[in-house]
Amino acid sequence: MKINLKRVYDPASKEDGLRILIERLWPRGVKKEDLKMDEWLKEVAPSTDLRKWFSHDPAKWKEFQKKYFEELDENQVALEPILKALHKNSITLLYSSKDTEHNNAVCLRNYLEKHKKN
Repeated sequence: MKINLKRVYDPASKEDGLRILIERLWPRGVKKEDLKMDEWLKEVAPSTDLRKWFSHDPAKWKEFQKKYFEELDENQVALEPILKALHKNSITLLYSSKDTEHNNAVCLRNYLEKHKKN
């Protein structure tokens, strides 16, 4: 199944499949009743320390990915809902970052594509 990425500020579409928010903090400027999502999985987001260290700095991107992959390796239980959903549906990972190339959703999709079970 397909893994889509979408900013929380972008409109939902039929092609999204299961919509999963993957942020530890609620996105700024978004009312909870306005965000169309199926699940909020805070536990798959980068740790607070890692998120603060990265601070969306593209110069730290390579190291961020390495550290985030290590966190994901240590937290497989948090990934189970996503992996199960992938067997049934396409999913959309919802994120809030303005940077569409250097964010936790891009990193998580790369991780999932390497580790998803057929």
